[in-house]
Amino acid sequence: MNRPKRWINRGVQAAWAWLERAGEIVPGTRAADGFGDLGEGSCIGFPAATLMGVGSIHIGSRTLIGRQVTLSVGYGPDDRRLPERGLVIGDRCVIGARTSLTAHSSIVLGDDVWCGQDVFVSDSGHGYQDLDVPIGRQLGPHQPVAIGAGSWIGHGAIILPGTTIGRNAVVAAGSVVRGTVEDHAVVGGAPARVIRRFEPGVGWVTPAGDVRPVLAGLPGLG
Repeated sequence: MNRPKRWINRGVQAAWAWLERAGEIVPGTRAADGFGDLGEGSCIGFPAATLMGVGSIHIGSRTLIGRQVTLSVGYGPDDRRLPERGLVIGDRCVIGARTSLTAHSSIVLGDDVWCGQDVFVSDSGHGYQDLDVPIGRQLGPHQPVAIGAGSWIGHGAIILPGTTIGRNAVVAAGSVVRGTVEDHAVVGGAPARVIRRFEPGVGWVTPAGDVRPVLAGLPGLG
């Protein structure tokens, strides 16, 4: 690369790094003031993809939200029928880049929930029963989603309306989850199935009976 291009590249990279720092949404910024809550030490990376209905979005402390993330409540910027706490994200969560959390009624992430990149979570879908109406206009029912504290949602997972995920559960990358995932379970696949579950006094057990013991010295699972 010739010298002018090197200098241009350096300038562009420096300018973009400055924009990323300056564009972050953190407590005390004007953008943060529009949220229902944005806790101390929390940050939404720049650029975001979509931020909509932010007055109904409540984010705890020391939560990190990556770039190109969608956080939305409602059906559009002019929707005036928003729930007070449509999207709630707890303390110390990590939300990976390009994740989409789209709430219409209620999506709640407990404390210490970590999401990989490209995760999709929604509490509403679309119907298809009326043959005379385009599917995109057949709005489905609102079915709240809850993800328990300490859980890990792998890269590219899809969490469908009506799902409840327990505490310290693992959702494998690329999984499609609907229904209830119990505490201390590992699920994977499309649709997701239990891969392992913790059984007190035994360890992590597969449906076929293979046991992976709890590692010595690790804190107990409460």
